[in-house]
Amino acid sequence: MTYAIIETGGKQLRVEPGRFYDIELLPVEADEKVTIESVLLVQHDGEVTIGQPLVAGATVEGTVLRNLRGRKVLVYKMKPKKKTRKKRGHRQEITRLMINSITLNGTVLVAQEAATAETPVAEDSPAEATAE
Repeated sequence: MTYAIIETGGKQLRVEPGRFYDIELLPVEADEKVTIESVLLVQHDGEVTIGQPLVAGATVEGTVLRNLRGRKVLVYKMKPKKKTRKKRGHRQEITRLMINSITLNGTVLVAQEAATAETPVAEDSPAEATAE
């Protein structure tokens, strides 16, 4: 199993190809490619590469699925015996990112299976229908 630890939005995240992750909002539209170069660790077939602080030549490529808003978090402040209450809500803007591949020194270590995502298989082709 190959994975990488990246830093984005001030947080560190363990990512694997073929999975999607919700991260801090990126200024990118949906269905666009993103390359993250702040890779802290790469693990591939038992071989671990640790950066100091970043792994040189390592990148993680992904596709933005969509930009959305997270769940509402309620912030409630109250001072007892003072009749002061303040209730506010907050929804964080997040980006859903599908990880496509992990690259180290120009070599793609592992990539998402592109065959399943690219071309759908037709159920009935015209050539088979006329042969019967």
